[in-house]
Amino acid sequence: MVGPVKTILIADDEEDLRLLVQVTLEHPSYRILTAIDGCTAIDAVCTHFPDLLILDWMMPGLNGCEVVRKIRLRSDTARIPIVMLTAKDGLDAREQMASLNLAGYLVKPFSPLELIQKVREVLA
Repeated sequence: MVGPVKTILIADDEEDLRLLVQVTLEHPSYRILTAIDGCTAIDAVCTHFPDLLILDWMMPGLNGCEVVRKIRLRSDTARIPIVMLTAKDGLDAREQMASLNLAGYLVKPFSPLELIQKVREVLA
């Protein structure tokens, strides 16, 4: 038996990565939504109030860090857990992500199993 359906929003400007994450997480207990950039992600968060946002750091327009800051400013979206996807793995990047109050982050390339484990951990 499947419990309540959780909504997951995937925001990434790279279509292949969005599709990879979406296919990896396809499961009857998840409703998957996608956004192609930061502005679309904010609109989707404020419309659908997902249980989890999986967010790419490097996007044109608003990057992932800017999206997180805007979401955290609103009382109705401030507590939505966010997992950042990033190619950055230096000390500066880790410090910046730590300051954003993220539920976690995955460094690209990441394994599908690592993604599934992180999503289960955050949604538990």
